[in-house]
Amino acid sequence: MTRNRAVYAILWGGLVAGAIDITYAIGFSATRGVPPMRLLQSVASGLLGSPAFQGGVATAILGFVLHFVLMLIIAAIYYFASTRLRFLVTHPIGWGALYGFLVYWVMNLVVLPLSAFPSQVKFVPILLITSLIVHAFGIGVPIAIASSKAQAATGAGPSPGMNRDQPAM
Repeated sequence: MTRNRAVYAILWGGLVAGAIDITYAIGFSATRGVPPMRLLQSVASGLLGSPAFQGGVATAILGFVLHFVLMLIIAAIYYFASTRLRFLVTHPIGWGALYGFLVYWVMNLVVLPLSAFPSQVKFVPILLITSLIVHAFGIGVPIAIASSKAQAATGAGPSPGMNRDQPAM
């Protein structure tokens, strides 16, 4: 049963966080004249490099899939860390926001530079601010809440940082 809760927490947290993040990215990019297909191809360019932009719909779909795979990995890391570091699930809002903040920096300072992404990472102020907010509260917090609820439902009762009236997963 514990394995099912882990899978459910990782899927729920990763898919919700992924949906929020990709919605933000597409919306923000649209305000700058970047079509959704181009944005998704830029995600695929982390794996394929510049040729991703000539791949049409196929590389856009690949970018979409890669985005959600990364979010599921990010959710799994938090979930499994939280099984050892209980404080991560006792206060999921604060720790989740911090996790999302760290995810942003790791993605931009480690993952993208080590990938085939063809451009240098730039920190434009408005993009930096909005991205940090989305990563903290749209990625980290949903992942942390999913982990907290899943672990509370394993029989340990509700996590102290969660509302006791909330249904367990």
